[in-house]
Amino acid sequence: MIPLSVLDLSPITEGSTASQSLANTLDLARHAERLGYRRYWLAEHHNMAGIASAATSVVIAHVAAGTSTIRVGAGGIMLPNHAPLVIAEQFGTLAALHPGRIDLGLGRAPGTDMLTARALRRNLEAGVDSFPQDVVELMNYFAPAEPGQRLRAVPGEGQNVPVWVLGSSLYGAQLAAILGLPYAFASHFAPAEMEHAIALYRERFQPSERLDKPYVMLGLNVFAAESDAEAKLLFSSLQQAFVNLRSGRPGQLPAPVENYEDGLEPSARAMLGQALSCAVVGSPQTVRQGLEAFVERTGADELMVTAQIFDHAARVRSFEILADMHRELSQAA
Repeated sequence: MIPLSVLDLSPITEGSTASQSLANTLDLARHAERLGYRRYWLAEHHNMAGIASAATSVVIAHVAAGTSTIRVGAGGIMLPNHAPLVIAEQFGTLAALHPGRIDLGLGRAPGTDMLTARALRRNLEAGVDSFPQDVVELMNYFAPAEPGQRLRAVPGEGQNVPVWVLGSSLYGAQLAAILGLPYAFASHFAPAEMEHAIALYRERFQPSERLDKPYVMLGLNVFAAESDAEAKLLFSSLQQAFVNLRSGRPGQLPAPVENYEDGLEPSARAMLGQALSCAVVGSPQTVRQGLEAFVERTGADELMVTAQIFDHAARVRSFEILADMHRELSQAA
């Protein structure tokens, strides 16, 4: 069975605080390490009342310092918001502090609304268009310094920091293929182009010094509980958050609601059915079957699992159930 990893948005639940969210993040990371997950990634989002990982490299440092073996990284850093040299220095520092454990996933979107993007970016118009050049520039900072080189990333140069391209469209798939980099697709919230993007990436992949063959990681929502009904209830928090976001009312992660979908307009139900179609929600056996079916359908090399669950104990339990089912599938294989 392919490896499982964790994507954590450090959700701030209704009535809670960023401090509690970040404490929960470290606790979940320690559980994920114990349960055998391969990576623990944090995502860069800004001006979001329900997400505590805006200063992504700082949260990565917090998690890496509190764990010992699991890989920790960004899923991802939204590169148009930053100078490549600064990110090279930040992740070079992380790699120096935690050798062999740091990943760097790079995204092209701003990770926020346009007003906030203008506040963040060096150049709003050029930021997205220069993404390929910025990725190459950033990777070059990780290379060993040449004699007489005037511009260097210290820490950064000579660090073996794996670089990933993230995306939810064909653009990222093509760039990852051209550069010979691993590719992570955001199927957990934007699955429409998933199969086309996977095929394009694999078809056009060019081997590089960093990677000799294509490697695809897919995002998957997994909400596991003791019963299908309980898991469906947990899932309603994410459903509410998506409806709120798409309605222009983003906020903290809501508490679960019984039979939430029943009260929605058909258009909202259709939106959720499309955006969250890559989701496995249910009891242990339902999760096992859904996991197996998703891997068989996509041929993914690795899954990046996310679970926006209101109650922290239920969230930890969900990842425990998933790890148990993954272990069963691995033993059967």
